Amino acid sequence: MDSSGRHPFVVLMLAALLAAVSLVGASTHLSIDTDSDHLFSERLQWRQQSLEFASQFPQFSNTLIAVVRAPTAEEARETALELADALAADRRHVRSVSTPGINSFLDREGLLLLPPDELYEVIDSMTQAGQLLEPLVTDPSARGLLKGLDMMVEAVRYGMGDYLSAYDAALGNIARSLDDALNGHASPLSWQALLTPQLIGHNGGLELVLINPVLDHDALEPGQSATQAMLKIAADLPDVKAGRARVNYTGSVPLSDEEFRSLTDRAAPIAIGGAVLVVFWLVLALRSWRLILPVVLTLVLGLLYTLGFAAFAVGRLNLVSVAFAVLFVGLAVDFGIQFGVRLHALQSGDRDFADILHQTGTQVGGQIGLAALATALGFLAFAPTHFSGMAELGIIAGVGMLIALLCTLTLLPALLGLLARGAQHSELALPGGAAADNWLARRCMPVLAAFTLLAMAGLWSAINLPFDANPLHTKRPDTEAMQTLSSLMGDPNTNPFTLNVLVPDLASARTLGARLGTLPEVAQVVSGADFVPENQADKLDQIQQAMDLMYSVLSSPEAKPAPTAADLRAAAHDSSMAIAGVADALPPSAPLLRIGELLGRLAQAPDPILLTANQALSRFLPETFERLKNSLSAGHITPQSLPDEVRRDWFSVDGQVRIQLTPSDEAQHTAGLRRFVQAVHSIAPQAVGSAFDTVKSADTILQAFQQAAVYATLTIAMVLIAVLRRGLDTALVMATLLMSALLTALLARLLGISINFANIIALPLLLGVGVSFNVYFVMNWRSGIRQFLGSPTARAILFSALTTGTAFGSLAIARHPGTASMGLLLLLSLSAVLLSTFVFLPALLYRLSRSEPAKAD
Repeated sequence: MDSSGRHPFVVLMLAALLAAVSLVGASTHLSIDTDSDHLFSERLQWRQQSLEFASQFPQFSNTLIAVVRAPTAEEARETALELADALAADRRHVRSVSTPGINSFLDREGLLLLPPDELYEVIDSMTQAGQLLEPLVTDPSARGLLKGLDMMVEAVRYGMGDYLSAYDAALGNIARSLDDALNGHASPLSWQALLTPQLIGHNGGLELVLINPVLDHDALEPGQSATQAMLKIAADLPDVKAGRARVNYTGSVPLSDEEFRSLTDRAAPIAIGGAVLVVFWLVLALRSWRLILPVVLTLVLGLLYTLGFAAFAVGRLNLVSVAFAVLFVGLAVDFGIQFGVRLHALQSGDRDFADILHQTGTQVGGQIGLAALATALGFLAFAPTHFSGMAELGIIAGVGMLIALLCTLTLLPALLGLLARGAQHSELALPGGAAADNWLARRCMPVLAAFTLLAMAGLWSAINLPFDANPLHTKRPDTEAMQTLSSLMGDPNTNPFTLNVLVPDLASARTLGARLGTLPEVAQVVSGADFVPENQADKLDQIQQAMDLMYSVLSSPEAKPAPTAADLRAAAHDSSMAIAGVADALPPSAPLLRIGELLGRLAQAPDPILLTANQALSRFLPETFERLKNSLSAGHITPQSLPDEVRRDWFSVDGQVRIQLTPSDEAQHTAGLRRFVQAVHSIAPQAVGSAFDTVKSADTILQAFQQAAVYATLTIAMVLIAVLRRGLDTALVMATLLMSALLTALLARLLGISINFANIIALPLLLGVGVSFNVYFVMNWRSGIRQFLGSPTARAILFSALTTGTAFGSLAIARHPGTASMGLLLLLSLSAVLLSTFVFLPALLYRLSRSEPAKAD
């Protein structure tokens, strides 16, 4: 340090050279990884299981999922197929694309895949609706539909009106289409809802398009180009343009891209505002630009060196380690403030600056060194754990603290030697500190008693502090991908928290699937065996009988010419009058009455309205007849006859059968999801999937937390004993550290904060900052100083805390929920450390030395 002060230009030249190397290294070797799966070591058994499953079904990894929604199932299907066809042609952005719910196999064999009781209901519904379809075979228009309605009117005349209740849903759909047409909107009638309402989920018209995008790994958001290309194609689709369909997106790729975007959102203004506040606190703490500028330059260069170390030693920043810069600024600034405040307190006009620099180093060098080492150990304690995200942060930030120490003892003295010689001495004791010292000295016992009660409450809070393992809760809920994903979670067909089990053959899949389906935690079981159903002969007989009953509907006679507006007007008038003639025989709420009223209005409407109504009612008729014919032409299914798209999703390359399990509604929270995984594992311990990954990641984080706490506590205690060489001094530091931890738990519990994989970072910070602040007072006390809060040390600690709090506060106001929770818990931890250091520790020290005379700092 003395040499740095004597040869400042040599030090500064070497510092500039090292900064340039660090910048080059960061620009060429450092990447940002926003994949939350990479936060955990691949050496973990559960990660290896998950990776093995992913290697067998790679189409489920790195996905972009387009979610197509429309008022009718037909519109959603049509839009999804158009989108898939357009994307398949875009080889620049798309590697592969599929529509899991739409393919020729499901169109033809779909009825055969239904359970027997559901098949009976569907066929019954189809045959009933067939009476309405029969007139449409030769007249596929609104005119033909009205003839079918006239047949219902005849049934009412013959006293069969009670039987029409089975058609209420279908007639209600017709009424809505007519009403929309009269209001100038073409609202197509869903014939699928008329024929097979049981096969339409509660989400209505919804289809998924599964996309494996081409990723640009040179971009910060690798999937953004593919996502934008998909949205551009979707925007040009007819039903999307008409406002009848909309396309949203989700999937691992856009979720990862949005994660990075939310991490960097408002980063520039937050960083600028935080930097201004840090400089403001430095002005109040040091009072001279000759001291402030060296501290700021030392901080900036230390950050650059740490960035260079991260580039060469680790090579990437993850969702957790990206916070190292804020932590570095918040923690390393303490070293500069401590050095600057002590030096400024010693400056006077008749003293040689080299002597002042030497004395400052002698007084504060050991304390800063011990504080830096303790903070580094707090971070490095995570390095041996399997929580890779935190382990990488621990390595970067831990080494960063040592770099900050080295800069404080070499670069800072060189800068001070050039700039600080003219700074004038001023009183730097903390205002009001002396009065606070006297109060604590007189009332140390009541204060300690109060802290004992707080510690007991903190212990209870620590035991009961909740842990939120759901990684989705650390993402911004208002992003497109997250909003879309949240909208899918209530449907078993689209819930992302699934489990998968691989079994050797179809028989095993049926047996195990049946057992798993009895679990109350399981909402749905689907397996490859479901695509090769049992009792096919009985089902095929039912389907053949339905085909025989609907022969007239499935035949293809020559169709009549399309009706003119005059034809439609006449048909609407006649049907309206016919319905009015049986109105007395119908209940007031009968949909047929509503249709009669609308037809009366339609008969008086202009020609364009009539033609719009015809288009709405008949748009999907040709497709309906074709799909109906296909669905009733099902044939026997064998494993060998399954198409490639089904085999790819439900059978591994080595022939194993996949079983997919979806949790019940209570699994939307962490405890319910854990029960779901435990229940399934009690029967199938080999189950893997997103639910399994979520629970296991929580376990890994908690284990890392426990291991790091043990490692950090032991290593910090050993260093304290080695440096302080007194058991009492070490006990004082560790007791204050424990009090800080308990107060942090109490504050977090009172504010309803849960621990997650982002804010768990508060542990090493608590250990590092707590030790560094406590060490200053304990070492002063050991040297005979009895004024704690009224000393320059207290002033330095306070302004170090304010600068640290500013850095952490910038995290707390971030848009990213994980980062914000991290910042908030760090602020609470810092508050607990300050309270313990400024109140608990002085009270404890005064209790131990009541009879000793006071000595100035």
